[in-house]
Amino acid sequence: MLTLTTQNITLAQTAKDKTEAITHIAASLTQQGYVETAYVQGMLNRETQSSTFLGNGIAIPHGTTETRHLVQKTGVAIHHFPQGVDWGNGMVYVAIGIAAKSDEHLGILKQLTKVLSADGVEAALKEAKTEQDIINVLNGQTQLMADFDATLIQLKFPASDMLQMTAVASGLLRNSGCTTDDYISEVITKKPTHLGAGLWLVSGSKGVSRSAMSFVSTASDCEFEGQQVHGLIAFSACNASHKPLLYKLSELILSKCQQDILDADVKQLLALFDLSEQTPEIAEDTANQATFKIKNTHGLHARPGAMLVAEAKKFESTIRVSNLDGDGSSVNAKSLMKVIALGVKHGHRLQFIADGSDAELALISIGKAIESGLGEG
Repeated sequence: MLTLTTQNITLAQTAKDKTEAITHIAASLTQQGYVETAYVQGMLNRETQSSTFLGNGIAIPHGTTETRHLVQKTGVAIHHFPQGVDWGNGMVYVAIGIAAKSDEHLGILKQLTKVLSADGVEAALKEAKTEQDIINVLNGQTQLMADFDATLIQLKFPASDMLQMTAVASGLLRNSGCTTDDYISEVITKKPTHLGAGLWLVSGSKGVSRSAMSFVSTASDCEFEGQQVHGLIAFSACNASHKPLLYKLSELILSKCQQDILDADVKQLLALFDLSEQTPEIAEDTANQATFKIKNTHGLHARPGAMLVAEAKKFESTIRVSNLDGDGSSVNAKSLMKVIALGVKHGHRLQFIADGSDAELALISIGKAIESGLGEG
């Protein structure tokens, strides 16, 4: 099985554009004996057909089916671009050059989809300093989302001043294993920021092992520097994984939702700061369904997968797809990462369920695209 290792990675690379980046990656594949020299042209040609940018700072440049004979053995070359390379439809910080004799690379694509849909991946790759940092991100071992759960919430605490509020908020983070006493020592000396309506914010980075957010509200009114204190949010930060929660908080504040935060119970607070992707469920009795068999020799790798997703995105209807020859799970057909994660191989049957005003037309169009080979003839 093809896997990603630290030996595949070349750090601190720069390139003026994706053509130069791909050329360097092809040279690495050649030097390692994976491909013949002419394979670079196949990689460049492949890029002109459709972008290999997957999102979240990752691209997977590879050759065309016509240059597959130039692959001597399956392998990868990973280049890290800390300054980023403009891929045309997004910035790339890690490019994974793939040389595959058949469909061995589908395992890598499926592995990547586990982190491509997560917040914080792009920042983590950009800030990576070592080969192991990058592997940890790609393998899903790096914290990409700050912790925030019921154990980090304390409602109606009988605090008499801001110091007590800060001690409780930081204590929740320590008790959850995110911080040490050094964090508490840091934040109790900091002046919190007033977010309005009696909601306050404090943060720290000393003694932090995991990024997290805690929330404490008061049982009775108290004041800090002449202003009401009703609630305190505390952040611990050891990487960029806290930023999505911070951005969500900013959105709530700009929308003047401070009181919503202060009045919420535990379940409502978790819902307010929920960053997970929400895909509408489809009632099967109101949906259109169709099943198509994949004809592509190497299954739904990046290019045909992108063609399928692009076809689905042409329509307003909600469209979900499941691999009947896989685990049967249903995913959003308009998400490239989720479609690739289905691990679709030649001959697999895909079931599409669509719901909306143009659902029937969407299924007809998707069926035609699959029948035509999704750009591969």
